[in-house]
Amino acid sequence: MPRNTIEIADLRIQPHDLFHHQWCLLTSGDYTKHEFNTMTIGWGALGTMWSRPFAFVAVRHSRYTYEFMQKFDTFTVSAFPSEFHDALSYLGAHSGRDIDKISESGLTPEPSIIIPAPSFKEAEIVIECRKMYADDLNPVHFLDETIYKQYPNRDFHRIYYGQILHVTGVEKYIQ
Repeated sequence: MPRNTIEIADLRIQPHDLFHHQWCLLTSGDYTKHEFNTMTIGWGALGTMWSRPFAFVAVRHSRYTYEFMQKFDTFTVSAFPSEFHDALSYLGAHSGRDIDKISESGLTPEPSIIIPAPSFKEAEIVIECRKMYADDLNPVHFLDETIYKQYPNRDFHRIYYGQILHVTGVEKYIQ
């Protein structure tokens, strides 16, 4: 799917829809070294922090992608048209520790424009990020008690803030 560079000021996106309804892939690692993993995410945010555009993603310590997020400095957030929903479901339900789930999903990894972490040919938007902060959620700071229901096993996420360095996308994401 042909994507064009989108300047951050021209990016048109509905973050809640992107993460909650459309879902995304979080991918970390190094494409040229063939050392990367991806996972489906439904939680995340886009905004401004420390005067920089950022994406934040949440990864549980138990996920295989967590090891890549810890080891590598960059990651991508990619969203896909609805016809790839089954592939994202598959990637969210299987671990790259056990199988080559990316190949099994039918999606095609490709080099990103400026960072080592890969993107996917089929994606309609790719947000390339360099990590700038990470920390584990601390339940002591939950101000809404219902958040605990999201963690029946108390396996709290690590939150990664990534500075958005480059965005490519199809026309619907250009303002």
